[in-house]
Amino acid sequence: MSMEPRMLKEGFARLENSSDKAMSYFYGRLFAANPRLRALFPVALDAQRDRFFHALNRIVWSQDNPDDLACHLARLGRDHRRYGVTAEHYAAVEDALLATLRVFARDVWSPRAEEAWTNAYRSAAAAMAEAAERDAGAPPWWAAEVVEHDRRADDLAVLTLSPERPLPFAPGQYVTVQTSRWPRVWRPYSIANAPRSDGRLRLHVRARPGGWVSGALVRDTGTGDTVLLGPAAGTMTLDPDSGRDLLLVAGGTGLAPIKALAEQAVAPGRRRDVRLLVGARTERDLYDLSDLRLLESVYPWVRVLPVLSDEPDFRGLRGTPADVLTDVLADLLEDADGRDDPWDGLDAYVAGPVPMVRRTVAALQRLGMPLKRVHHDLLRAEE
Repeated sequence: MSMEPRMLKEGFARLENSSDKAMSYFYGRLFAANPRLRALFPVALDAQRDRFFHALNRIVWSQDNPDDLACHLARLGRDHRRYGVTAEHYAAVEDALLATLRVFARDVWSPRAEEAWTNAYRSAAAAMAEAAERDAGAPPWWAAEVVEHDRRADDLAVLTLSPERPLPFAPGQYVTVQTSRWPRVWRPYSIANAPRSDGRLRLHVRARPGGWVSGALVRDTGTGDTVLLGPAAGTMTLDPDSGRDLLLVAGGTGLAPIKALAEQAVAPGRRRDVRLLVGARTERDLYDLSDLRLLESVYPWVRVLPVLSDEPDFRGLRGTPADVLTDVLADLLEDADGRDDPWDGLDAYVAGPVPMVRRTVAALQRLGMPLKRVHHDLLRAEE
């Protein structure tokens, strides 16, 4: 390992050992030296501290993977536009970060270590600022009116939003959302439909315990209210040049991007066999089944397969999506006997709670499906 990455990792390890104290010191230093910056941040800094620490972790541990780091920094730079971050703000963060490292990494700190951290941070800041500048022609956010608020359960709602101007997106992507109740707090939600002629989009939102934005969207938002939406992001999209059949697997509100992909797959001019597995605990948790059945009735090559884990008397598939993949894949692959590679005609997309996604991806791999054919958005779920 070269000297500079080693110094970065040593310094970060010291911050990691005292992460809460280090982040408190960092933000205290930042706001004391730059009081005006406080207005850019949410009132409660817990989630912001976690995101900043995670960003530092990626910068430090991706030094040997410059392509991954460049993609991550570009996304951060574009995201920062929502908060009004400018190039001068990066300099203020640099000063506070170096001051924090001098205190919490004092046993490994040296002029050489300071130079390594300064160079790494300035390179990252330049990449983020350049990405923001490249995106300057697009709005940093869209105001959108809530035109429907359908409460499907005590803790779940489907929102239909009408942006003030067209918001470009691809099925499978997500937008970040800010409510008036929690200024400067943004949370990501997948879009649950393919693009429509009226420009509207749907979100499936489950209120999480202690979830500020999710709780506000489910319980305190109604028709006529306005929310802010960030630009669409995410890479779990269909290959536009592929005609392969699709295995779509959803759990919980992971159904949102999966439903959008299904809508795209049956667009005019397309004919791809689709198996849509919807995992839930009980029938009551199949909150969007009527819409899925409608899609299935209009397009006979789409089959919707509910899978329930906590309802022993259910007459359909029981267990988790990972448990039933063998039978589902046998049906999809029955026409592939003549191919040298039976997987060549199939793509899989998986979305939902992190444990469910991991189990499903692992099961697909055990069954022989190449990982290049399996698509998911685990990174966003873990962030």
